[in-house]
Amino acid sequence: MTLTTRRSFLKAGAASAAILPFLKSLPAAAQAAETLVVVSGQTINSLDLHRVGTNRASYQVAVNCYDRLVTFGRKEMPSGEMSFDYSVLEPELAESWDISDDGLTLTFKIKPDAKFWDGSPVTAEDVKWSFDRAVSVGGFPTVQMKAGGLNRPEQFAALEDGTFQITLDFPSKLALPDLAVPVPFVINSKVAIANATEDDPWAMEYLHTTPAGSGAFKVARWDQGQQLVYQRNDDWVGGPLPTVSRVIVREVPSQATRRALIERGDVQMSFGIPDRDAAELADELTVYSTPIANCINCVGLNTIFEPFRDPEVRKAIAFAIPYEAIFQAAAYGRGKPLWGGEEEINDIAWPRAFPYATDMEKAKAHLANSGFPDGFDVPLSISLGLASWMEPTALLIQEALAPLGINVTVEKIPGANWRTAALVEKTLPMHLENFGGWLDTPDYYFFWAYQKDRLFNSSNYFNEEVEELTNETLHMPVDDPEYAPKLKRMFEIAIEDLPRIPLHQPALNVAMNGADGYEFWFHRQLDARPLGRSST
Repeated sequence: MTLTTRRSFLKAGAASAAILPFLKSLPAAAQAAETLVVVSGQTINSLDLHRVGTNRASYQVAVNCYDRLVTFGRKEMPSGEMSFDYSVLEPELAESWDISDDGLTLTFKIKPDAKFWDGSPVTAEDVKWSFDRAVSVGGFPTVQMKAGGLNRPEQFAALEDGTFQITLDFPSKLALPDLAVPVPFVINSKVAIANATEDDPWAMEYLHTTPAGSGAFKVARWDQGQQLVYQRNDDWVGGPLPTVSRVIVREVPSQATRRALIERGDVQMSFGIPDRDAAELADELTVYSTPIANCINCVGLNTIFEPFRDPEVRKAIAFAIPYEAIFQAAAYGRGKPLWGGEEEINDIAWPRAFPYATDMEKAKAHLANSGFPDGFDVPLSISLGLASWMEPTALLIQEALAPLGINVTVEKIPGANWRTAALVEKTLPMHLENFGGWLDTPDYYFFWAYQKDRLFNSSNYFNEEVEELTNETLHMPVDDPEYAPKLKRMFEIAIEDLPRIPLHQPALNVAMNGADGYEFWFHRQLDARPLGRSST
């Protein structure tokens, strides 16, 4: 058991009034060794990732309650924690697979003992129906499938003897890895079809509240805005059976309360804690801070708004940003700096440091050469749901741009409205952004963040050459002689055009007190399957 310092005791005591209702609401079984309690500040708004409007926090349901054909392997990080391994693919529902010599046909043999929660077998027909759904419902799921060359139902076939086959239009290095992300999960199609309607052929309304999977956990209870209770599926064959029978994920909006709960040991995990808490708790508890693969915290400059159509304005801002101060004040030095990089591009590492650093003389020179030499007024929008890093960052940028005559007003947008304003409507002139690409290649990041009309292109950026290069490299093997030169050219354009100004690569922070088995995953959501209760 972790020793409680006087500091943490006083903080916990001050928060006791807020904690008491939470503790009273915990099931008695929460204290049992087979139950693990997790607190998070995120709200799960749907149990169906394919549904329009499903938020990022909800993706964990697809991970814990459903299976995919394959999954990524695991590896130990230098710091000692476990992480997904993008270079290794392992079976989940598929016991084996084969890729044709031309790379166009992927054939999977379904595990014969795989079955859904209701006891019915998982069939190739279930896989086809689920893939048909993913490529047909539109929005994020369909675009994600497209990234792996999976575009339409005609590409999927349920063959005899539990065999499922995918036929690609062209070979793609992303086709197989794309099957390991949360989106192509396999649904009990018989249950879904029985609850579908003419107006809702994919049973979106039913699966929104009632999962129908074969995954390691079932949903025992969902009180929206309060808690999600996972119950172990003892018949799971997708991997090692979880050691705990129940995981309770409680939504606690107050970070002070979450911190007090984990310090006192009233809960075993606090997921997604702020960088400040991670720095301060590291000496008391087990704290993991893992740089998020293919993820960048950045300043977005919306290129459809007049000041930011001017590249000289964008460069002026890039040279005025106080990067080191932001990294220390907003990230507490956790993650990886992405400023002050070399001008010459000699590798294809991504995320990479751009060759901009704080230099007010250069900032003034670029602004003087722009169409706005005397500055301008502009809102800088942030999400209250990400205020722990966005608010201090915005205030430091506001202060830094004032000497240039750029008068910044910090606009705080509720987290529930952020995705619509920033990513769907793309109406924020200047804003902070945080995007991480699931498939760990630079071209995949560009596919989402630099191509026209993509969800995470919040800057409304368009460059015809970047469009072409991204399309060419997305499916190209990494050992193709043309791959690296094309990526380097993409980097050059992104650095010169600067619709997004990288600040740092963020870390995902998790505090543990009485739990073990944590694994970091690219999707940044809780994977409850490997977790267990620790004896200390």
